[in-house]
Amino acid sequence: MNTSELIYDWNRVLPKSLQTAVPVLLNDETLRDGLQSPSVRDPSIPEKIKILHLMEALGINSLDLGLPGAGPRALEHSEALAREIARHKMKIRANCAARTHENDIRPIADIVQRTGLNIAAATFIGSSPIRRYTEGWTEEFLLQTTEKAVKYAVSLGLEVTYVTEDTSRCDPETVKRLYSTAINCGARAIVVCDTAGHATPMGAYALIKFVLDEIVKPSGEKIRVDWHGHCDRGLAVANSIAALLAGAQCVHACALALGERVGNTQMDQMLVNLKLMGIPPWNQQDLTRLKDYCQVVSQATGVPIPPNYPVFGEDAFRTATGVHAAALIKAYKKNDVELANAVYSGVPAHVFGLEQIIDIGPMSGKSNVLFWLERHGLPASDGLVDRIYKRAKSSDHTLNEAEILQCVQNVNA
Repeated sequence: MNTSELIYDWNRVLPKSLQTAVPVLLNDETLRDGLQSPSVRDPSIPEKIKILHLMEALGINSLDLGLPGAGPRALEHSEALAREIARHKMKIRANCAARTHENDIRPIADIVQRTGLNIAAATFIGSSPIRRYTEGWTEEFLLQTTEKAVKYAVSLGLEVTYVTEDTSRCDPETVKRLYSTAINCGARAIVVCDTAGHATPMGAYALIKFVLDEIVKPSGEKIRVDWHGHCDRGLAVANSIAALLAGAQCVHACALALGERVGNTQMDQMLVNLKLMGIPPWNQQDLTRLKDYCQVVSQATGVPIPPNYPVFGEDAFRTATGVHAAALIKAYKKNDVELANAVYSGVPAHVFGLEQIIDIGPMSGKSNVLFWLERHGLPASDGLVDRIYKRAKSSDHTLNEAEILQCVQNVNA
């Protein structure tokens, strides 16, 4: 029997509109917004290029190269990535972040001229009442700054993506006026930001619907709407999916939730969920290199992957519990890997190039011991099984390989 026939999937209430809409786009912010985390190390150019190629292999649509106006290092790294994309004729599209100021926008145009690569300028400005009050900004100041920056970028031949920071805490009238001004001045993509991680899925949905119905549609222009979220309330992936349901076309995210405070929307978890939800084009995308992407980013930034991190943490497909292991073993005895990967897991490990692991610990049964020995090519005598089982039951942790092999040596001796 097909494993899918054994699972009643309540998740399939997904609206058909999302499954048949324009394919969902993903913009990778790992090498820009992700590096704003105070705990990361800024990777070297070779490390960033390695990450770039993994993004390309995964089919990620675009990435933020950096903020070249921030200084010589940022400029050098952004240009090196741009040259790599141009040299290898990569499919991934590029953008650079810029404050709404000529000094930030000009370096992007310079990189375009030197590399021949088309790079969009993602110009950002704060928008919420709390930010305006803190900075002493008037609404007119924001509108004038927006108009001047977008027109300047367009005059340099750049594609413009206009970003309002803290959109999820901004009043509707200001949201409308800022985006409308940017669109009128030539921006052809706008980014709705949950900069402080304030939004809930209901809020993300309502905000995107407002932007589409009250700003984009009345403009008469073909405007791409992006969602950029943060993890402060632990809702970043849920918010991103809600934004897509409301009509957003692109989600911004970072590997391993890198970013300020508790980080940005997790790129790896977005890919996993889009794949499992059957959303095009990700339902057809090979994601077996997604673990490589996570590990390379982890090594390059010095940010470890927690053992319980979804899908790519050490414990994601690992069990030492007797009941769970017994079910897995029965599935394996049916010679059905897909069944084994589904019986106690909501994520099929094989889809991401991974597999289930059965260990031995204080909550294990003898079936764990028998399976472990079989997998390691060791004969399972009654005495050996009993010795390992008793050691596990008296332990306060899952036994490591050295501890199990010590039991083997003691019995053999």
